[in-house]
This record gives sequence, C-alpha cells and structure tokens, in this order.
Amino acid sequence: MPKLLDQVRIAIRTRHYSPRTEEAYVSWVERFVRFHGLRHPRELDREDVNAFLTHLAVDRDLSASSQNQAASALMFLYREVLGLSVDRPTGFVRAKQPKNLPVVLTRREIHALLGRLEGDVHLVALLMYGGGLRLGEALRLRIKDVDLERREILVRRPKSGRDRVTVLPRVVIPEVRSKIRSDRERWERDRRAGGGWVELPDAFARKAPHAGRDWPWQWLFPATRTYVHQATGRRRRHHLHPTVIQRAIRKAVEQAGLSKRATSHALRHSFATHALEDGYDIRTIQELLGHKSLETTMVYTHVLNRGGLGVRSPADVTLPAPSRPNASDSPNPP
Repeated sequence: MPKLLDQVRIAIRTRHYSPRTEEAYVSWVERFVRFHGLRHPRELDREDVNAFLTHLAVDRDLSASSQNQAASALMFLYREVLGLSVDRPTGFVRAKQPKNLPVVLTRREIHALLGRLEGDVHLVALLMYGGGLRLGEALRLRIKDVDLERREILVRRPKSGRDRVTVLPRVVIPEVRSKIRSDRERWERDRRAGGGWVELPDAFARKAPHAGRDWPWQWLFPATRTYVHQATGRRRRHHLHPTVIQRAIRKAVEQAGLSKRATSHALRHSFATHALEDGYDIRTIQELLGHKSLETTMVYTHVLNRGGLGVRSPADVTLPAPSRPNASDSPNPP
C-alpha cells in the first residue's frame, strides 16, 4: 500500500496535473498532517481542516491565494485520493484578499529592460512580453510548439489546463531561428554521446517511450547540464530553471534604474495592458492569456495608461504640455 504522499502524487499524475501543482499539493498535504500531529486525514474532520486553514491566515499570515490553494489541495486529498464525499470547507478565518493592481511597465521601460538582457534570458523575456506567456509556459516550450510560418506559439498544459495558441512576435523570429539551430547542434552532440533524451508527458511517455529522443520533443530552452534519469538510466536534459531567468531580470531591472518592483511576470502584465491600449478587445486578450474567467482579465482595464476610468485630466486641458524628453533620458529620471 503506497504511503499517503505517494498516493497523492499518483492521483495527480493520473489526472495529468502540472509538476508545479503536484509539488504544491503534496506540500500542503504534508503540512496539514504535521499540523495535526501526524494523524491520518481519515481521522480528521471538517473542524480540523478549518483549524489548519485558519492557522495559515492568523498564525502564518499567508495570502488569500495561498490559503485557497491549500483548501484545494485538501479537497483533492479527500475527494480524489481518499474517496470521501466532502464539501469545500467553510467557517474558517479567511486571509485578506489584496486589492493590488499588477505591475505594468511602460513601453520605454520594456525597451530599457530588454536592452540589458542577452542570450536565452533575452529571448524568454521577449516571448513573455510578445505573447503573454507565463515564465513556466515559456520554459516548457518544445521545438514543435513554435510555428515560425504561422507566427504562433502553442502553449501546452498551462495553468488553466486547456491548451491555447498565442502570437509569436514577428520581431523575434530571427532570434528563434538562431536558437533552434544552436539547439539542434547541441541535441546532435548529446545523441552522439549516448544522450539526447528529454522528459515526456506521462500519457505520451507510455504510448511512445522512444519519442523522448526525437527532435520535435526537445526543449526550446534546454538546460546547460544533463542528468541521468534513475528509473530508465537515460541521460536527459531538462529545460532551464526559472531562477535563471528571474535572477537575470531582477538584475536588469536594477541596471535599467526602473523604480517599479518588476519581476518576470510584469512582462505578461505589460503584454495584456499594451494590447488593450492598442485597441484589442478584452475577450481576445482573455484567450491569448488563457484566463478561465473574464473577471481575471478585466483587471488590466484598471491599469491602462489613461488615468482613472479613462478620464482626461483638467490639467491636460488647462496647462501647456511639457517638452518631450530626449531619447537618451532614463525611463525613470531621479
């Protein structure tokens, strides 16, 4: 009989959830069990679940999104792993839902940021801004997911669970072509050395186990190092780790002198906001971003560069317009 956490992993992989979801759900289940003195969840009831969720908000001061994720993990545990019919927990102290708007960079700030990136980091950032990709979605792209002729990117197994198609910017195509050529040269060297394998989705790995060495399934952004997969003994290459991109973008933000607390995710926020500024309708942007709810996408209507509710300030009518800054000026002068 598999241990509890192994049962959770098996149930998640059977349903083809993302590796990040697996990692998060297993962590929440483990914390839940430890919080209740290593008692088995079958011995615990609704009040015990509420006590844990309240502890997260009151004692640990976690965000509403983290608390909601913990609740979803516990519901998955009881319904899908233990086979118990339970309602979603209520009656616990809820963490406060922040009202913060997303950080959006101006077009000049985007230029300043991208100008301080190079190599794979530059291309990842371009795809995030140009196609509205999440960082994980960009790093999990495979060669077959990028269509240079149709200028499309196929995003597989995203956060929403539904594959989607987004735009491949025209300006990035030469850089992508060059990247694919260098990737193929590395893949061919790996094959000659007895490697060349990559991880495959669970279902396809069982159906076509040798496809993991084929060119179309290779990562667009392979890692610099290889590793030996213990179960198969094959030498694999994973994709770049997110921290490589996050650290480089954080450094570029500092070098560019940007006053905003911008992370890699600000590139996706900027894509959505600038697309709205350019006149694209909210439904189209919802599809490109892969949001399940239109309400999630609507947040970008509040950060458009048009003032509160699109109102033109009386100051812009009454006072003379300031002179334009020089192109060499910093995007955020002191």
